Amino acid sequence: MLVIVGYLVVVGSVFGGYALMGGHFGVLFQPLEVLIIGGAALGAFIVGNDAKTIRATVKELPRLLRSSKKHDKSLYMELLALLYVLLSKGRKDGMMALESDVDDPQGSAIFALYPMILHDARVLEFLTDYLRLIVSGNTDAFEIGELMEHELETYKHEAEVPAHSLARIGDALPALGIVAAVLGVVHALASADLPPAEMGQLIAHAMVGTFLGILLAYGFVSPLATLVEHKVAESLTGYQCIKVTLMASLNGYAPQLAVEFGRKILYSTTRPSFIELDQHVRDVKSHRSTQD
Repeated sequence: MLVIVGYLVVVGSVFGGYALMGGHFGVLFQPLEVLIIGGAALGAFIVGNDAKTIRATVKELPRLLRSSKKHDKSLYMELLALLYVLLSKGRKDGMMALESDVDDPQGSAIFALYPMILHDARVLEFLTDYLRLIVSGNTDAFEIGELMEHELETYKHEAEVPAHSLARIGDALPALGIVAAVLGVVHALASADLPPAEMGQLIAHAMVGTFLGILLAYGFVSPLATLVEHKVAESLTGYQCIKVTLMASLNGYAPQLAVEFGRKILYSTTRPSFIELDQHVRDVKSHRSTQD
């Protein structure tokens, strides 16, 4: 939704300012310039990317235009609480006690208490995969940490593919606008026998290409690339929280302290406070003790 609002602000500011200075909108209506710039940009996008990148970018665009899943405090509180419950159970009953929960999280009574995590397939897979390795006991902490880091690097690279492709198109649009403008100037010069007023109109039409190329690049396409990068960085925070918490547990820290390690790497705007987390952990302990 904010993308639409931002686009409205861009359009309103640019064309509103143009109207206030006495500009005529009829001059800006140049569908052939749009065809040249848009068609060339689309062709360059197809040439410069493979099928997987094109599919990923096309799939990402609708998500940017609508409200997406929020990585807010409630989500991270739920994630930290789930990690605490799992690690507490593993510390009390042995890590093998987590095997049934890890193998079938959809049927686990523990995971059922945390629906936001349970419904996020990728986060759930990341968490259960590494818990499965820990439960097996065949991999040391250093190896698991290295494997996590490599997987997160791969995830970041893959998730940022649409951002990179959009950024390259954004960088190309001003030059493609110049191409359209040059073609318009060529057309105007080829009509040098026209009266000065008509020649001036042709030159004005040609310059619209440069205007459109720059506006589309910096007002529409490049901001989308930046937004994708922000969303990727935000989503990585949850994985990093899982990684830090599990690594702290593997290195011998108690569940409550391991979860505190994970809390500290969250963004300040979405990080539960120590008091909030501590109270939540106490509530979890109280709930589990009453069930036992």
